[in-house]
Amino acid sequence: MPHIYIDGKRIETQSGKTIIEAAYDNGLYVPHFCWHPELSVAGNCRMCLVEVGLPKRLPNGEFETDSNGNIIVSYMPKLQIACATQVADGMHVRINHNKVIKAQEAVMEFLLINHPLDCPICDEAGQCKLQEYAFNHSRGESRFEETKNHKDKRVSWGPNVLFDAERCISCSRCIRFAKEIAKQDVLSFVQRGDHVTIKVQDGAKFDNNYSMNVIDICPVGALTSPDFRFKSRVWDMSFNDSICMGCSRGCNIQIGVRNNEILRIEPKTNMYVNKYWMCDYGRLSYYKKINENRVVGPTVKKNGTQTEVSWEEAISTAASILRKYKPSEMMFIGSGRSSTENNYALARFAKNVAKSVNLDFYERIEQSFADDFLRTNDLNPNSAGCRSVGVSPASDKFSLKKLSENITNGSIKLVYIMDDDFDLEDKYIQALQKAEAIIIHSTNHSKLTEIADVVFASSYFAESEGTFINIDNRVQHFEPALVTTENLHRMGMKMSRLDKFGAANDRWTQKELRNCRPAWKVLSLLASHFSVNFNYNKSEDVFNDIAHNVGSFNGMSYRLLKRHQGIILGKSSNPDPVLHNYESHYMKPN
Repeated sequence: MPHIYIDGKRIETQSGKTIIEAAYDNGLYVPHFCWHPELSVAGNCRMCLVEVGLPKRLPNGEFETDSNGNIIVSYMPKLQIACATQVADGMHVRINHNKVIKAQEAVMEFLLINHPLDCPICDEAGQCKLQEYAFNHSRGESRFEETKNHKDKRVSWGPNVLFDAERCISCSRCIRFAKEIAKQDVLSFVQRGDHVTIKVQDGAKFDNNYSMNVIDICPVGALTSPDFRFKSRVWDMSFNDSICMGCSRGCNIQIGVRNNEILRIEPKTNMYVNKYWMCDYGRLSYYKKINENRVVGPTVKKNGTQTEVSWEEAISTAASILRKYKPSEMMFIGSGRSSTENNYALARFAKNVAKSVNLDFYERIEQSFADDFLRTNDLNPNSAGCRSVGVSPASDKFSLKKLSENITNGSIKLVYIMDDDFDLEDKYIQALQKAEAIIIHSTNHSKLTEIADVVFASSYFAESEGTFINIDNRVQHFEPALVTTENLHRMGMKMSRLDKFGAANDRWTQKELRNCRPAWKVLSLLASHFSVNFNYNKSEDVFNDIAHNVGSFNGMSYRLLKRHQGIILGKSSNPDPVLHNYESHYMKPN
């Protein structure tokens, strides 16, 4: 294994690695714009210039030394780009050297010649590499006195990407992503010199399923999303780790929140699942459901009308309804859109409290949604989680597919639904209207909440802690990003920012907290009405119960899941190694 020296520090590396990769592997940082670990090397920004040398050798092959016995290093006369220069055994690299620093200052001065001074209104402000490097690596002033060259602004590349040409530094990341990752080669440089810009090919649109990733990898504010543009500054937001709800891939995400409202969703690096990417559907679909049309508290139907009640009354009413029916007359429906913890609690309640084996969940298979990259045909993020904890029918006779038939013939009289609306399929709505009783946990108002006898206001994944299991059976942990009355005192520093700097009359500080609870919490309280104690005080208690009772989870814990970026079912004793993730663009504030 070759070894090299970076600023005098001896490090071990691998043959074929570039200097920038070897530096990152060992906790050393090389400034860069155009390099990205998943894209081809362009080498056009020149920000990663370093000084490279090799030890001098005598005719006999031994290293030449000075009078003090130190090896004499012969440095190349010109600086080399760290992103394209491969390591060689014994190589010496200088990152923090006067010659390198002057080159960085020159590159920054060049890049800023025509760059607009619009940082206060730029969506990238606070997380912009150009802004950061202007502080850390520029000479602090510009010698350019001529009028700046102005270019087109707010150019639509497609439905989800806007281009401000004046801010572009020609790093070509977006061009390479479109060609190499998205497989839609429609972006290219046009013009020359300081007139160079990027255009979409005539008659084309940049409208593939992964187009918004170019916004993430853009090191400046040249590419923005119409969905987020001018909505917030990064320092006004909190960021929390979670898992995408869009399909069973389980892409790791960061949820950006201000005033207890989700403003954007971006990919979080996980080299085992989604690497640096996610699809546009995952970014744009579910967070709007979380923000809008929510069930904000428990209700009970009284005189044909949904009436807001206390949690105690709602749970007591549900218990009274459940007591009226035989185990065989009850159907419990879990959710592939809900956490493994919620589904486990439902299965435990159905089997141990209600004594019913009638369990199932609604599957969402859409072949047209899948592709050969990230998107899968299973639109549930946690189908594997349902199956792994026993939310599946004991026989086809009492499966969800037979629900309409079983309600009509009187076999099923009570339906208990957790965190699902079956996409409001009419056949299920019509059948459920014939049921004698309906109890549901629901996040959003729907046709189901209108006909239910008891509605428990349910926490979304972004309001609770738990796990999803993806298509590869990887168990992944997610954390709450939004504050509710239930988790207000538990989120600590991770709580959604309610703008502590705002005035009392500031609209940012007036957001009402939703009175919703995770299903496992409600089911635990409901079980106590039947003299069964689940002993669940937090989601981790539920998961620990799963790890104790379900063999494929044995040895797992939240701590290990977070450390290993998820663990495959049955591999707790031999989890995948923790991979090094290159921070190739920007770091969001914690």
